[in-house]
Formats: sequence, C-alpha cells, structure tokens
Amino acid sequence: MNSFSSINRRAWQGLFPVRSILFAAVLAWALNGGVAETGKTNAASARALPDDWAFRPLQRPLIPEPRLGNPAQLNPIDAFIQARLAEQGMAQSPEAEKRTLLRRVYFDLIGLPPTPEEMRDCLADSSPDAYEHVVDRLLASPRYGERWARHWMDAAHFADTHGHDQDRIRTNAWPYRDYLVASFNSDKPYARFIQEQVAGDVLFPGDPQAVIALGFVAAGPWDESSLRDIREDTIDRQIGRYLDRDDMVTTVMQTFTSTTVQCARCHDHKFDPIPQRDYYDLQAVFAGVDRANRIYDADPAVHSRRQALLRLRKRVGRGERDLLLAADTQRETAEWERTRGEGKVEWKVIEPLTFLSAGGATLTRQADGSLLAGGSRPERDTYTITAGAALPVITAVRLEVLTDPSLPKNGPGRQDNGNLHLSEFQVLLFEPDAKQPREISLVNPSADFDQSGWTVENALDRNDKTAWGIHPAVGEPHQATFELKEPLSLPGGATLAFVLKQLHGEGHLIGRPRLAVTDVRPPGRTRVLPADIERILATPASQRSDDQRVAIAAFFLKGKISSQLAALPKPSLVYAAANDFEPDGGLKPAAAPRPVHRLKRGDINNPLEPASPGALECVSGLETKFVLADAGDEGARRAALARWLAHPDNPLTWRSIVNRVWHHHFGKGLVDTPNDFGRMGGRPSHPELLDWLAVWFRDDARGSLKQLHRLIVTSRTYRQISSPPGGQVREWEREKVGSSPAPIPVFSLSPTAWAAAQQADADNRLLWRMSRTRLDAEQVRDAILQISGCLDLRMGGPSDMQFDLQPGIHVTPRVDYTKFDVASPASRRRGVYRFLFRTLPDPFMDALDCPAGDQLTPVRNASVTVQQALAMWNNAFVAHYAQCFAARLESLATTPENRLNLAYELALGRPPTPTELPELAAYAGKHGLANFCRVIFNSNEFMFVN
Repeated sequence: MNSFSSINRRAWQGLFPVRSILFAAVLAWALNGGVAETGKTNAASARALPDDWAFRPLQRPLIPEPRLGNPAQLNPIDAFIQARLAEQGMAQSPEAEKRTLLRRVYFDLIGLPPTPEEMRDCLADSSPDAYEHVVDRLLASPRYGERWARHWMDAAHFADTHGHDQDRIRTNAWPYRDYLVASFNSDKPYARFIQEQVAGDVLFPGDPQAVIALGFVAAGPWDESSLRDIREDTIDRQIGRYLDRDDMVTTVMQTFTSTTVQCARCHDHKFDPIPQRDYYDLQAVFAGVDRANRIYDADPAVHSRRQALLRLRKRVGRGERDLLLAADTQRETAEWERTRGEGKVEWKVIEPLTFLSAGGATLTRQADGSLLAGGSRPERDTYTITAGAALPVITAVRLEVLTDPSLPKNGPGRQDNGNLHLSEFQVLLFEPDAKQPREISLVNPSADFDQSGWTVENALDRNDKTAWGIHPAVGEPHQATFELKEPLSLPGGATLAFVLKQLHGEGHLIGRPRLAVTDVRPPGRTRVLPADIERILATPASQRSDDQRVAIAAFFLKGKISSQLAALPKPSLVYAAANDFEPDGGLKPAAAPRPVHRLKRGDINNPLEPASPGALECVSGLETKFVLADAGDEGARRAALARWLAHPDNPLTWRSIVNRVWHHHFGKGLVDTPNDFGRMGGRPSHPELLDWLAVWFRDDARGSLKQLHRLIVTSRTYRQISSPPGGQVREWEREKVGSSPAPIPVFSLSPTAWAAAQQADADNRLLWRMSRTRLDAEQVRDAILQISGCLDLRMGGPSDMQFDLQPGIHVTPRVDYTKFDVASPASRRRGVYRFLFRTLPDPFMDALDCPAGDQLTPVRNASVTVQQALAMWNNAFVAHYAQCFAARLESLATTPENRLNLAYELALGRPPTPTELPELAAYAGKHGLANFCRVIFNSNEFMFVN
C-alpha cells in the first residue's frame, strides 16, 4: 500500500469514534420520526414557528415600543432587537469607538480599509450626522459594486471555467461579473435585478445589459463531456440534460427564494411542502436553453436592431404562416423574384497561378479551371490557391465542388461515402508593396445544398469545429457563393489567395474545387438557390400552393435577414443562458423546448407524465402552472418564472434577500441558513424583524439595496462593540423623550452583565453585541495591495489570469500559480476581477476559504488553519507586497518612528500605543522593515474586523 493510501486509511480509522457518534445521532433522529431532540433551550433559541413559516404571506409587523433612546430618532431595527433582548432580561452593548466603527463599515460596504486621510477626516468631523455622511459616500463609491458583486458571485457559483472532468476556459464569462458590478453601483431595483437574470432577453429586449444578465443561469459548472461530446440520442446525453437543468433550477430557487427544491428530484420533498411535480415543472421552464456564448451589442440601438432581426429569423425558422403569407411579405417576395430575374450573372472562372495542399495531397489543374485532388488523403487539409486579377472589380466569389469518376462514389468529396466538410473559406489580398496580406470580408453566404447543422454559414464563422457539409447529397456537383462586404478594386500586380480549410472531420476533403468571381451588382443576385426553391420558382406564381408560397417567402426572408445582420458591427459575446447560438460540436440549440417528464425515483428509464412550466404551489396567491399563449416559446416560460419570483406577493423572495444582506453585515443571517428556509434550515432569530425588513424593502425602499444597507449600518445594533468594554461602562443613563418627563433607561452592559450575556447567548443570535469577523480572501488581498500603495482600481474587462497557462493533455489546461509574476499588472487589480478556475483554484486564496465556484456558497467558511498561517507568512504575494509596503513607508516617512506610526495607520487604522512602539522598533531594527510589514499582515488586528 502506498503512503497516500496508508495516510488516508489511518485518518479514516482515527475518525472511528466520530463515525460512531454520527451513526448514533442519525439512528436517534430516525427513531424519533426525523425530529431532532434539541434538549434544553437557551436565550438564543429561535421562537417556535410553524414549519412552513417562510411560505406564509408577508404582513408588516408593528414596530415594538422603544426600550431606550428617543423614539423619533430610533432605527426600527433597534426597536425589534431591544424588545427581543428585553424578553431575556438582556441589553445591548455600548457603541463602538469611532475608529473601530469606521474600519468596520469600510470593509463591509466597499471591502477596503479607510486610508489614513479618510480616517483623519472622519475623526475630525464632529457633526451629528458625520457617520451617515461616511455611509452615503461609501454607497456612492464604485468600490461598493465591486464588493457586493463578489458576494453575489458566491451565491451564483460563478467561475471562468466549466468544471467537471473537462474544465475548459469560458472566455466570455466575465461580462456577467461586470454586469453585477454595474447593477449594484446603479442601485438597480431588486425586482428588475431578478427579472433580468432569469428572462432579461424577453422582458427587456432593447437593453443589452439584460442579455448579459443571463450569465446568472449559466454561471455554474457545465459537463462538456456529456452535453457536447456524446451523441444526442444516448441515455447519457439525456441524463446530462436533466442534471444540467437541475443546476439551473437549484441556482435560481436557492438564490432568490431560499428553498431546496432540488430535494424533490426523486420524490416529494421529505420536509417541505414541495411535490416532485413542482420540481419538474421548474425544469420545464429551462427546457429550451443551454449554456453557450450569446451575442449582444453594447450600443443599445445596434442591440435592439440585431435582437429584432434574430427574433424575426427565429419566427421564419419556425415557419410561422401568418408572417410568411402576410400581404407585405408576399409583396416583398414577389419584388425580389422579379428583380432577381433581371439580367444574367456572368461568372469568370479564375486561372490558378499556384495551388498547394498543406496535407500532402496532389492537386492537378483541369481544362475547365478546376483542381482535382489525388494521392494521399490526410485527415485534415488546407488548399491554398492563388490567382491574378480575373476582373477589375470583384463583388462575389463562387466555389464549386465538382464530381469526378476518380472520387469515391463520384464525389464531390474524398471521403469513402463521397462527403466533404469545408471548415473555413478565406480570401486574402496580396498587394505589391504590402508586408502582410489583407483579409477580404465575406458576407451573405449561400449554397444550393444546406443540411441542418452543416450550413454554408459555418464556413465563415471562424470556428474550425463547424463546417459546411455535403452530406448525404453525394454524387452531384454543388456550389456556394460568398459576397464581398465591400466591392474590391484590384490594384496592378495584386494577387488573390483563396484558402479552403478542411479541419472538421477525418478525411472529409474537397475532391475537385473550382473558383469563379463576378462584378455583378446589385448584391443579392449572385445567391445560389437550393434545388427545391428553383423548382418552385419555375412554377408560375398564380399556380403555387400556400406551402410553396411559404417556402419561397421563408427563403427570401432568411437571405434578407442574413444581409441585414452582416451589415451590423461585429457583436460581443457573453457566456449565458441561450437558445440561439452557433453550434459547438454536439451542442446545438433546441428548435423548441425539449420534453421534460417527471421521473419515477429520479430514474431516466422510468418517465412518468410530461411536465409543464410552473412554480411552487405552496406559495399561495400566485400562479402555479404558467398559462402561455405559445407552449413552444421557451422565452415565455422564463419570463413567467421571472415575474413569479419578483412578484410583490412572493414572500420567499423578499424574506430571502433581506436575510442575505443581513448575513453579510453581521456574519450570520437572521436565518442562519440563507439558502434554506425550510424545516431542515434555521429558524429566524427575530421573525418579526425579518418580516418588517422584507415589507419595508419591498414597499418603502422600492427594492433599493443601498437603502437597505444604509438602514442596517446606521442602526445602533450594527454600531455596538464586539469585545468586552473593560470596565468603562455606564450602568444606567437617562434621557428625556421630547417633553415627556418619563425617563427612558439606556442599557449598557457591565462586565458582570457581559459575562452573563456571553453565557446565555454565546453565538450572539440575539445581537446583544457585534460579532467579530475575519476578513475574507478578497478583503485580505485587496487590503494588502491598498496598504502597499499598489492597488490598481481599473474596473471591468476580461478576468486577470494570475497563473502560468499551458495546454493540457486533454481539454483542461495546465495551470501553475508558482510561475506567475506577483509584481505584474495582472496581480494588482481587485480580487473580484481575478480569473476563477473551478478545478484548479489559487492555493493562496483557497487557504483563505475563497470558494472555487463548484458549489453554491451562500456562507463562506471562516476557518483558522495552519495552512492560512503558512500562506500569510510564506506566499510570494504577501512577501512581495510586504516589501512594497516597506518601500512606501520609506518614501513617505523620514524617521523609523514615523514609519512605524504610518504603518499602523495604513494597516490598522490607528497609531501604535506608547507601550507597542519600543517592541515594534526593536523588531524592525533586527529583522528589517519588510519583515515588520509582513508581521503586520499576519496580525490578528489586521486579519479581523471588530
């Protein structure tokens, strides 16, 4: 047995007592009917609530009578907290001193510490609302959106790679991250934020950001091997689709409604009122989308135009007869048919000057200008054919693939069955004085034979994995034409190179190509018509059937739409939920939503009745089954769910988001399981406060997250101290409320009362103090960069790869974090812009509990481990920026004492005490300023927020 196996076995054996305890606990739970015996309750126990508390309608609770302070000035949050504490005979703690509070709110709202200048300005401001001004300034900072986007990325398990066994890079995932930053900074209403991320393309078709928002649905892992690389008609492909939709459903429902609907995949939910049919109805919502690169345009006008054309193309592709038989469509089609018949297109066959097969085949010139391929038949090949100026001006190119008796089955391809694939077709212009050739833009391709999935457009898509394919119409010649985006006037001495790349498929090579050019105008007359369209056009218009008129109109509109799309600027791409995208291997868009069945025990081999789009029946007052005008419109399904989620009467949605925000401010939500409001999740510690916040956020704040943050961080509850006050405690103070002579007690905890509260509520569920929290991975990293003076605040754009990237043996690349230059510009931007690799996470960030994106992460771990201590002391990033910190201190301060003072102000937000200075000076003198800076980065005071 090898050492690794021995270690694992010893570790498992060492856990035997733990396993026994767990087994006994599970057995006791089962014998008790699945209800845990909680034993004795303490002060922090949640109130008794029904199991379905989260599904019950929202009502605004009355704000309790204040226990202290002026009611006119009291934050409603404090009234609820104080009332709950009073029930247990407890009181709130004093307010934290200003430095502590400022450091706390800076890290909470923007994820960075205050600079010494900001700290001094805040301390010098003695106005009554000085703290509120700080809060407003932080909420208006662009750094706020960066901080809270990172929280949302955890919830959505966003990363820049697919995950699974083929962890391919998603080059276009980053626009969704930038969308989040912009959405939080603009304080987008939460209902709109929800709707955009589920169905923004349908509900807000003119907004390009609403397309980018669909990156949410596609943010999670994707199993490329199951969903792209195996046959469509296999059981494994179907299993892959169900599992992929499961991730979409889980992401949407846990993030927005804090429900565990995925537990109903194999049977009705064991604990919550969610039947299995509801789960599969939610799967049906996403039955028409895949995860793929989706086009959008940053310019709203171009975006609206392109999206309108794409929607029209989809309607044409579905063969909508009301559109195709409409009087306007038929009139346009007739005009196109008339002008097309005017004049004859003259093609000039080119005379090849040179011709070469990159794969080693022989190309032999024929009398008709074609080239016959023979000799070896490589798996892949590229033909390069050069020619002079056949015409003074060229507007289009025609490629013919001809037959020949020497080809298998007469051709036109060299494959055994006569097939061929053309991956890419390019035209290059070589001018006499130019050092590099210029590529000529080709648009509006057309062919007399187009097979679904292998259309001639694939010869211009810059994707070697797609192709124009001649299959199975073999034994006949075929042709394709390509218009030039701009007419080309050839200068004297210029030559053209025609590049025919045949890279998709093994041995599917062209047997006998011939090229021709024309100068015909106007464009469009050179298009090749499929044989069936030619036959219909040969029939007099008065004798055509409706089906024939539909076919002609569809062909005409497809060409017209393609021309209009080609005239638009090149679009951008985002990896998102998509139903109209370029095929990638076996991944192709669904023509209509795929059928979804309820599966008996979750078994793909035991399908039951078909599922239809819907949501949860346990949420009363809302539509459970979605009524759609067109069941085949997949976008309408997502739009219906988006409206259901964002509905004002959906109690889950509004409770979920205020609890999620509360969690990030206090380290624990009012419900300590942000993704599970069910029976097996936590119970709210303050149910009335949770409901009051949900209603206030929905109605009064109108879904403004910035207003919710402001309400929370300006509360007395948030501003409490987090550690014992050390005896400087006011036992009782009294102040008058308005003109009323009745005194209101102001509670403050004595050391004795603090100890009693600690014993009664050690987890601080009643919020009698503020909880101390450790900085998360991004806060540590960003604070180090800011303190050292190296933080680059550029926003947006592709993610920064902070590793050395090399091709892997298979799909997953090789990644080496040790070879990355930590001094490079890619290292200096904020952590939110860091490239996130699911299966190969950054070891430094991983040690600090940064999630890799393979699982939904509503709550990060906050562990304290040996690995963290080693990483914070030895990691190259920390060591380098400790040196940068030292260099900054030396440049800004002239004496050792001033440097030590400045170091503390920059890193900890305070000056060192008189008793600390001698020890600091001694250490810095012995070990150097850089090592002293590294000690500061490793100090508890730096790593934790009080």
